[in-house]
Amino acid sequence: MSGLFRRFFAPRWQHRDPAIRRQALVRLDPTQFQDREQLEQLVGDEDASVRQAALARLTDPAQLLRLREQQDSPELSARLLVLLIGQPESPPLAKRLSLIERIDDAPLLTQLALHGDNQELRLAALERLQDEEALIHQALENGIAAVRHVAAKRITSEQGLQRLSRESRRDKQVVRLARERLNRLREDAAQNEAQRAKRERILEALEQHARHAWEPLYAGRYRHLQREWENLHDLPSADQERRYQEASLRSRKIISDHEAQHQVIASANRKRIEADEARQALIEALEEDLVSLQRSERITAQDMASLNAHKRLLINRWQALSDQHAPDITLGARYTQALARQDEINQAWDRLEQHAEMLSDALQRQDSETLRQMLEALSWPEDLPPTPLLKQVQKYLVNDKTTETDSQQIIRFEQDLEEFERLLESGAFKPASRLHQSLRQRSETLTAEQHRKHQPVLKRLGAQLAELRDWRSFVAGPKRDQLCHAINELADNSALSDSELDRRHRQLVKEWKDLGDAAMDRELSASFRAASDRIRARLNAWHVAQEEERQRNLEARIALCEQLEILLENPDENADPDALRLIRDRSREQWRLFSPIPRGHGESTGHRFGHIRHALQALIDQRAHEIGVAKQALVEEARHLQSGSEPASKRAEQVKRLQQRWRELGRAPKGEEQALWREFRSICDSIFAARENERDDRAQRAQDRLNAMQALVERLDAWQPKSSDEMSLLNQAIAEAEALEPLPSGRRSEGMRKRWTGILHSRQERLERLAISEEALRWQHLGPLLETHRQADVRVLEGHAPEDIEAPFALDEDMKRAHEQRNKARHQPIDSETVASELARLRVHLTLLANGRIEREDEPLRLAIQVKRLNAARERTLTKTDELHAILCDILAAGPVSKAIWTREANELDRVLTQLANHSIS
Repeated sequence: MSGLFRRFFAPRWQHRDPAIRRQALVRLDPTQFQDREQLEQLVGDEDASVRQAALARLTDPAQLLRLREQQDSPELSARLLVLLIGQPESPPLAKRLSLIERIDDAPLLTQLALHGDNQELRLAALERLQDEEALIHQALENGIAAVRHVAAKRITSEQGLQRLSRESRRDKQVVRLARERLNRLREDAAQNEAQRAKRERILEALEQHARHAWEPLYAGRYRHLQREWENLHDLPSADQERRYQEASLRSRKIISDHEAQHQVIASANRKRIEADEARQALIEALEEDLVSLQRSERITAQDMASLNAHKRLLINRWQALSDQHAPDITLGARYTQALARQDEINQAWDRLEQHAEMLSDALQRQDSETLRQMLEALSWPEDLPPTPLLKQVQKYLVNDKTTETDSQQIIRFEQDLEEFERLLESGAFKPASRLHQSLRQRSETLTAEQHRKHQPVLKRLGAQLAELRDWRSFVAGPKRDQLCHAINELADNSALSDSELDRRHRQLVKEWKDLGDAAMDRELSASFRAASDRIRARLNAWHVAQEEERQRNLEARIALCEQLEILLENPDENADPDALRLIRDRSREQWRLFSPIPRGHGESTGHRFGHIRHALQALIDQRAHEIGVAKQALVEEARHLQSGSEPASKRAEQVKRLQQRWRELGRAPKGEEQALWREFRSICDSIFAARENERDDRAQRAQDRLNAMQALVERLDAWQPKSSDEMSLLNQAIAEAEALEPLPSGRRSEGMRKRWTGILHSRQERLERLAISEEALRWQHLGPLLETHRQADVRVLEGHAPEDIEAPFALDEDMKRAHEQRNKARHQPIDSETVASELARLRVHLTLLANGRIEREDEPLRLAIQVKRLNAARERTLTKTDELHAILCDILAAGPVSKAIWTREANELDRVLTQLANHSIS
């Protein structure tokens, strides 16, 4: 009842009938709130006419936009478009512009931009459009030029600009804008492509640069490529950036590795220079000791002990420096000479100690003869001062034989005075002090006149020596205070490592000892010694560890020497000198690595390792000499190949094997290796050049054959045979082509072969067609003879006597045999069915040859003929001309033929033959 109630008592605008609803909404006032709500409900009515009527009553576009968000319909969009475009009932322009900012529907915006009543309205709608297709449509179809131009400016894709420049007809400025933007896009694309290509080239160059080894211009080249990369304006891709970073990292690593290597080399050179300077100081100190010993008045056991202690210190220090860096040749010679001089002095001292008791006994006995003999046996060096015992012996023998005359003593005294003055000028205090003492003692033995002459000079020089002593004391005093303060600070410093502490301690002790007795102070010396003892006690454990390490290094050096000695005792006859050189260099590196070693073992192990190195170098030189001899033999073999008469290609292969043997041999001695290689390489280059010339000649001959083949192809292509007798020309061309084979490989040769095969096949087919046509024409000439045979056959079949027909012209052998067989057939005629079947078979065979149509009743004959043709093809290959000739001979030989049979078959035979002749001619 409720539904029925609502049905009868519902308002008219909710009636079931759309017409009543349309009448009811006319009475609704859109200015009233309730009526406006009812109109909004009717906007969503199911009937289109009701919706249109309701929308026509609404004039507020904002209201329609709100309704459009809830429900959309074509009528609502159309009404909204009408109100926004600009009609008498439309709101003001400002309100419509504000409403356009709320619209996102592209079709609606497109219509507003096309049909708006105001340019500003159209531009506002155009601004909301984002689809490029819609923008292109506006640029082409909009009625306002400004709107077209704005739309054209917003088109950015190349396809859109191309379409715009192609389809725009009404506005030249749009076309110009499109073309300008298109050209700009293309220029930008070309520029970007050029930038990309340039970036790729720089990247490839940088990657290739990163794969190269270091060279002097490596870093500059890298910086140049880096600047070029950074000067590019476009952004690289992720892959390019990754490749650039990897290549840059590799390049920087090579540069840093070289710089590190350069620093290592510089450090090694610096250390080598320091070692040479230290060696120089050691040698000068030893030489200075030897000179001072020679210039002293006498030699005592204390002098020899001091000299030997200095020698041991020198040897240990020299060996430690040599373990790190090889000594200079000049310094090594001076070192050897100084040690030899000291060994000579030691040997003389040893001989003196051995004969000391005998000398004393002989001196007590005053046995002059024995003393002279023992002096000769001692061989005491003349430039070496005597010991006190020797001086007593010499004084005793002064009456018998003087070792030195007065004039010689004066000359030597004067020379020593000059040397004394030179030492004072150079500041050498110690040798100058020793020489001064000697001169003072010797001046007492001079004559009065000589004493008066040289005493003023000696006093003056003595005064200078005293001044030098005072100056040393003046300088050494602050230095001792500084050293004492430094060693106390060092003893109190607990932050230093043991090695650094030991190094600084040794340096301070050395500087203290270098001061000698200048400005000596007991309190400072005690303080310095106490601080030094504290440091030694602190470094005691470290010294023990160092000693253990020295012992391990010594054991490693001994093991290395034993390994090398085993290698030298059992050398390989085929040992590679490069491998031996590597062993030599590695052993030297390991020897330096196993350093330092305990004192007292450096000299013996050094001599042992030096002997091993010399033996290893001798083995290397021996093997290098053997390799040089072998490589000289290879050079002779290569020279023999160079003058040989074999083909250059074969000689080149043999030279390659010689080069392989050359590489397997190893290196000859340095200077000889380069000379042999230059000679061997020049010979190989000449042989390879001859091979290249041979290849060029072969290539030229192949090119000539190719050109000749090209000319032959062109000639055959231009040739059109007129008769089958011209087959000999084709055979001649085929023979020429076979003589030109093989052609060089390549696309031109392949194309030429294909063209030659096609032309050859075409000419062969034409010659075959000409032969068939000529065969058909010859058959036509046989028409009178065939007609005569047919008439004779008819007469025989009618009962007349058989007669032989004479050929009116000469026939070939096959036609002559067929002609004779036809004459014989009339003497022994066969039944008509056999003749008819034979003619039918020949007709079908001829039709097959002409590719004609076979009737259904002739299918058995066709199959039999094809089987016969296949069997015949196994024995020998027949051309179509030969097959046609055989068929025509069989037609001529078939008989006797009745008139009815011939009438039935003749027309078909003539038609097929005419077809063959015409097809062949065509």
